[in-house]
Amino acid sequence: MEEPSLLDAHNVRVVGMGSELVVLGHGFGTDQSVWKHVIPHLVDDYRVILFDNMGAGTTDPEFFSFSRYSTLHGYADDLLSILEELEVESCIYVGHSVAGMVGCLASLERPEIFTKIITLSASPRYLNDRDYFGGFEQDDLNQLFEAMQSNFKAWVSGFAPLAVGSDIDSMAVQEFGRTLFNIRPDIAFSVAKTIFQSDLRIMLPKVTVPCHILQSSKDLAVPLVVADYLHHALGGPTIVEVLPTEGHLPQLSSPDIIIPVLKRHLAGSL
Repeated sequence: MEEPSLLDAHNVRVVGMGSELVVLGHGFGTDQSVWKHVIPHLVDDYRVILFDNMGAGTTDPEFFSFSRYSTLHGYADDLLSILEELEVESCIYVGHSVAGMVGCLASLERPEIFTKIITLSASPRYLNDRDYFGGFEQDDLNQLFEAMQSNFKAWVSGFAPLAVGSDIDSMAVQEFGRTLFNIRPDIAFSVAKTIFQSDLRIMLPKVTVPCHILQSSKDLAVPLVVADYLHHALGGPTIVEVLPTEGHLPQLSSPDIIIPVLKRHLAGSL
C-alpha cells in the first residue's frame, strides 16, 4: 500500500481570498469540520489552512503511530511539516483544546513562522498538582479511561453532552458525538491518555510568540483558573478573554459568540 502524501494524509485544505494566512488546529475527538461555522466568516479576509490530526476519524488509522503520538511533540512536528510543505513563512495559528498547546510547542522550534497564537479552551495540564488546579484527580482520569475501554460507544454518548455543555439532543452534541465515535476506539484511548496525562507547564515560559487566550466561562475540561495560569506563565505578551459560553467546544455550540471574538483577536495585536 502506497503511503499518501503528507498533505493528503492530513486532508489539508486551503480556502479563502486574503493575503494573511490563518491556520486552524482542532482538538481531541474532532476533525477540521469543528470549524465549519467559523470558516465562512474568515474566507473573505484570510487564506485559511485546515487539516486533520493523525488519528482523527477522517484519517487512515493505518498511518497512526502509537509511539510517535505518545507525546504531543508528534503533533507539533506534523504541524511544522504541513507548514513547511505549503511554504508558509508567516501565519496566525488558532488552536482548539490540545491544538493550542501543540501550536505553542511548534513555536518553540520555529517562532518566526507564528505572528500570534490564539488558543481556545487550552490547558497545559489537566491533572491537579500541589500548587496547580487542572480540574482532574488521577482517579477521575482512571475512571474515564476505564469507561472508554469497557464500552466506547456508551462512553461517547455520556461524554459528548458533558464536554459540549449541552443536552444530548443539541446539534453540537450530535456533531461532537459523531466525530468522536468515528475515531477507532484504541486510537481514541491512546490519544486521550496522551492528552490528559500531559504536562507542558515547564515549556510555557519559553514561548515568546504573542498568545491570545480564549476560554469559556464554564468548561468541564478546563477550569477558568487555567486561562489565568497560561496568562502568567507564557513567556511572551498575552491577553485573556473569558467568553460568556458554556462547554469545551464553543465554536460548535456558540458560533454566534465565538465568531466576532475570534475575528477581533485575529485583527488585533498585543
